[in-house]
Amino acid sequence: MNSDSLAVMNNYARFDIRLTHGKGSWVWDDHGKSYLDFISGIAVNTLGHGHPKLLSAINEQTEKMIHCSNLFHIPLQERLAYTLAKESALDELFFCNSGAEANEAAIKLVRKYWFDHGESRPQIITALQSFHGRTMMTLTATGQEKVKKGFQPLPVGFDYVPYNDIEALREMVNHHTAAIILEPIQGEGGVVVADANYLQQVRALCDAYGVLLVLDEVQTGVGRTGKMFAHQHYGVLPDIMTLAKGLGGGVPIGAMVAKRDISASFDAGSHGSTFGGNPLACAAALAVLQIIEEEKLLENVVERGAQLRHGLQALQANHSVIDCVRGEGLILGVSCHDEVAAIIKRCQQHGLLILAAGPKVLRLLPPLNVSEAEIEHALQILDQVLEASQ
Repeated sequence: MNSDSLAVMNNYARFDIRLTHGKGSWVWDDHGKSYLDFISGIAVNTLGHGHPKLLSAINEQTEKMIHCSNLFHIPLQERLAYTLAKESALDELFFCNSGAEANEAAIKLVRKYWFDHGESRPQIITALQSFHGRTMMTLTATGQEKVKKGFQPLPVGFDYVPYNDIEALREMVNHHTAAIILEPIQGEGGVVVADANYLQQVRALCDAYGVLLVLDEVQTGVGRTGKMFAHQHYGVLPDIMTLAKGLGGGVPIGAMVAKRDISASFDAGSHGSTFGGNPLACAAALAVLQIIEEEKLLENVVERGAQLRHGLQALQANHSVIDCVRGEGLILGVSCHDEVAAIIKRCQQHGLLILAAGPKVLRLLPPLNVSEAEIEHALQILDQVLEASQ
């Protein structure tokens, strides 16, 4: 063990690897070993590592201004807000630093909205196996008991239903429901994709009861599924959407996007973030969005995602450990009959980094600009590892 690590809190189950640098879809450890990175910082490194245009934007901004304060108008923040509002067909943004903060802000906005409208709506409904963050409010919103253990008493007002079960949701929702919060794809919960008509039915139910629909796109947003936002596959517009992870390409930034009549409840002093939307983070996010467009990365996600999915399905036909392959674009899950920790470890030994989404699901999150050859290389490693596991 590195003696320096003794000063770091032991709240992560870390792999025994110390990464030092990266380039493109590849990273290297402190022994010089290379790895094909199909974790991407848990869907954060949208452009892989060291993209020259992103580095240039960051370096240029550091010479001008890294941080000021939201006491002032920030031109880059305004430009980023306008760009994301236009992309999302929503209206106004609040910037923060992470997905948990974005979801925390969304929950606060929901509460404030109904307070301003003089209605008692204490109930927020989320899905079982969801994941929305690790603040006290967002871990309560998360539909997994394991993240709540030891942190009681928790905030009140949350109820949970099975994902993709519209009848269970219909039984739960009522005129005291403030919001329904869902992920279009449950990432941490096993890469579980919303059924074809589910989100449309949820939207209709929200409209019938006047409930706000909040979509957590922290992991699926910013091109990960082949569209800028995953809910666009379903033709559904939320009232509030949250973003983070891939938005800054590695620079911390989160955002909550909302319809204007709802965001109006965040009046001056109602919420804030010291670092949220600072010049450096916004410069990085603007560069990421520009590169996605210029390099046609949404098209690449569709093509490489199909290649990876078909390759994984071919592995399923040859390896009995695989139960099914699911996901969209470049967020794919391989559900297995047995626990996957040993598979992940052997992949690391062969130079491929992947991660779990629950004990029996492999999760693959390559950069959006991953190449055809890199997808093929990852599939070859997985094939070797699974063959040795039989």
